[in-house]
Amino acid sequence: MSTVKVGLLLTALTLLFVLLGGWLGGPTGMIVALALALAMNVGSYWFSDRIVLRVTGAEPLSRTAAPELHATTERLAARAGIPTPRLYLVPDPQPNAFATGRSPEYGVVAVNQGLLDRLSPREVEGVIAHEIAHIANRDTLTMTIAASLAGAVMTLVNLAQWAAVFTPSSDREHGPGLLGLLVAALLAPLAATLIQLAVSRTREFAADASAAAYVGSPQGLIGALQNLERGATQIPSSTARPATAHMSIVNPLSGGTAGGLTRLFSTHPPVADRVAALRAVVPHGAPRPSVSARGVLS
Repeated sequence: MSTVKVGLLLTALTLLFVLLGGWLGGPTGMIVALALALAMNVGSYWFSDRIVLRVTGAEPLSRTAAPELHATTERLAARAGIPTPRLYLVPDPQPNAFATGRSPEYGVVAVNQGLLDRLSPREVEGVIAHEIAHIANRDTLTMTIAASLAGAVMTLVNLAQWAAVFTPSSDREHGPGLLGLLVAALLAPLAATLIQLAVSRTREFAADASAAAYVGSPQGLIGALQNLERGATQIPSSTARPATAHMSIVNPLSGGTAGGLTRLFSTHPPVADRVAALRAVVPHGAPRPSVSARGVLS
């Protein structure tokens, strides 16, 4: 069900972008919108992992520096049926982690120094399993596409605004006019952002469930999520940015639970909801579920 929901959300985001291009510039605007979306998606596909690793200051984590973490990653990747992701260390005191890479063959799991300092080995295992689930489920690519399309919507609106400023009114054959551009500038980015965040929240539940299956118990991940939430509240991140916050296992920029309309603007579901879902999917003491090559409970 979550896969269908994500597909519908991505379709809605794509349609928003193309229709916005047509509304702003007619048939030519639609062509420009499609070309812009294609260019941004291709660029993100090939370079997003290198960009985020550079932005966060992540460095490769050698086997000699963390042999147990490497062994855990190899074991969980084998259970997920994917190549072992490369491990990176982020010099950030906040406990957190993220995954990136355009496909399982290029997967990367990056952990903050604060995560290694503050979590138990069982909790670290749960976090690694969660990030491997994102890679196995190809969420890293899904979120890259969603972020690129949302960014493209904002770029298209900005281009239209600049074009309106420098184009005499007598020369404008298409477009909504200045008032319409103002409305688009307010509503289109908001709609794109809400759809992107909805995609992000949906994929967290799926990754949590897969992680519990890889480990055979949800308890490590449950403890990790609770400790990570406290850490995000108490320890400011030195590397997180709004553009990359959706990638982390918990929101690195704000702790606590989101309620009401606030949930619509959150990159992650409330930790309490994630914990409740984990306990429902794999109750404590239940037999370990089998895991397919794509990391789906069976």
